[in-house]
Amino acid sequence: MTQNQWLALLITTLGLVACSPQETGSTESTAAVPAATEEAAEAYDGAAGATAAAPAPVAAEGPLYESELLLNTYQLITEGKRSGEGYFSADGNRLIYQAELEGDNPFYQIFVRDLLTGATTQVSPGSGLTTCAWIHPIEDRVIFASTHDDPDAIGKQQREIAMRESGVERGYSWDYDEHYEIYQANGDGSDLVNLTNARGYDAEGSYSSDGQTIIFASNREAYNRPLSMAEQRLFEDDASYFMDLYIMNADGSNVRQLTHSPGYDGGPFFSADDQQVVWRRFNPDGNSAEIWTMNADGSNQRQLTDSAMVSWGPYFHPSGDYIIYSSNVLGHANFELFMVDTLGQKDPIRVTNTEGTDILPVFTPQGDKMAWSSTRTADGTSQIFMADWNHERALELLGL
Repeated sequence: MTQNQWLALLITTLGLVACSPQETGSTESTAAVPAATEEAAEAYDGAAGATAAAPAPVAAEGPLYESELLLNTYQLITEGKRSGEGYFSADGNRLIYQAELEGDNPFYQIFVRDLLTGATTQVSPGSGLTTCAWIHPIEDRVIFASTHDDPDAIGKQQREIAMRESGVERGYSWDYDEHYEIYQANGDGSDLVNLTNARGYDAEGSYSSDGQTIIFASNREAYNRPLSMAEQRLFEDDASYFMDLYIMNADGSNVRQLTHSPGYDGGPFFSADDQQVVWRRFNPDGNSAEIWTMNADGSNQRQLTDSAMVSWGPYFHPSGDYIIYSSNVLGHANFELFMVDTLGQKDPIRVTNTEGTDILPVFTPQGDKMAWSSTRTADGTSQIFMADWNHERALELLGL
């Protein structure tokens, strides 16, 4: 099963993919990108474990710990057709997330929920596609990826609505819309500023804890240099093949490339102390993804999982002791949450066991609550759930 087939499976069963667009398009964009240094270009930094002979799915039998780890679980977002990928503010009192509502735009838009009052504000412009949002840890500011500046944004919306209404089945494609840019806005969505301004897919951004830097994913390299014929064929088959991780100042300046591995590097997040980064790395053939960590400067890259399946959507617990992530190691369509120590020296522990797809787990900065996207809803659609998190029990189970 290729990467696009894995992502298609997630789209079919859940309706969204971590920090990835829901639809795509392709017209020209502008702006040059700082070229990587020769040293960086030569620094091939490894691929996820080989998947030519993937092991059989792990049996579902064994201890079940969800009732011990996740307490007082409830559905947080109830409005709209579906929701997902929520991230907490530094004080834990707000959640920024994406949701699909009824209206003339069939794609996700970005919202901020005040968890104390329940008030919800849309912060994205309302046109085009959006994904991957984050709340600034200190200032009243947000970032998210959007294609609203695409000249054909409205046309794509109209064509998508017509396609859905027609009932015609269609093949799945994933093009990584080159109009995706990372935008900064005030907390109410006003005063939009394009931070990336580069041709290619720029998304999956998150702030460091001091708000000084943003880490993100981009395939800009494929647009920034002449490709060989072989590379061009790879790019046309799967634009994520050239996806790497980058870091920049919070104002969009001083862009530096952190990874140089063939295949998709994406979904990066800083540890609470900003010393490390966790992310997902797909094998170049797209057959599997594993969880990796590295220092914030790109050094000391370390593979933590070797499931030869799809392990992705990782997130640090603020204690720095372990990482939570989603994997289908129990079966192709069965994504559950797992946790593993940050050095990858102990076996992962299964977290969820409720029927439905569970992905995109995130902790509050205080580490006492967790939100995640799940289809454990009555109608099987994706919505964001929330629960109290038992950190002490997690440490016991991991032997830490």
